[in-house]
Amino acid sequence: MESLEKKLGYCFRDRTLLEEALNHSSYANEHRSSMGSNERLEFLGDSVLGFVSAEYLFQGHRDLPEGDLTRMRAALVCEQSLYEVARELDLGSYLKLGRGEESGGGRRRPSILADAVEAVFAAVYLDGGIEPVRELIVRVLLSQAPAAEERKDYKTTLQEVVQRRSGQVLTYHMLSQSGPDHNKTFLFEVRLNDRPVGQGEGHSKKEAEQAAARAALENGEGL
Repeated sequence: MESLEKKLGYCFRDRTLLEEALNHSSYANEHRSSMGSNERLEFLGDSVLGFVSAEYLFQGHRDLPEGDLTRMRAALVCEQSLYEVARELDLGSYLKLGRGEESGGGRRRPSILADAVEAVFAAVYLDGGIEPVRELIVRVLLSQAPAAEERKDYKTTLQEVVQRRSGQVLTYHMLSQSGPDHNKTFLFEVRLNDRPVGQGEGHSKKEAEQAAARAALENGEGL
């Protein structure tokens, strides 16, 4: 747990809250322990995330109407965004899963990981209040994404391009990482039907994947 606390930048006074946030319902049902699943924390975390992200956008975009703010928030806090946060934190390695979910690849399932991120947000909120969870959410999620009008989602665009033909499969693979922990550089490759179509670098895995997708779109070969 200490390694996860270090990644979160938050030390729990009541670590059982963090433990509960990592308990998937499949594990809780199998073990029948006094500690329940993370579903209640997920419920609370969704609301905490909604408030913090709304406040963040409200303060940062004072000229935008309600409709634009709503769309921006939806893009920022979607399952894919939370899944990417979970990947950066390596949250899957800390989850407690039942045997069925474990064997079925639950540690890599986007829905499970996204829900766990929300549960962790709730755990931080209950343990320390709004200030530490606001700092955490802004740092790991909101500040990582440019404003919606400035954001270019090359991964989604590439996916839309290749899906014009049936049977197309895109996968992203990390080729290397270098540099110190506080300033790593990742090199990723995107493959179409297992054939390399682009490479890109970034200071996060998400950034490197976007760069690889952009390179594939700019190259255009075989798309």
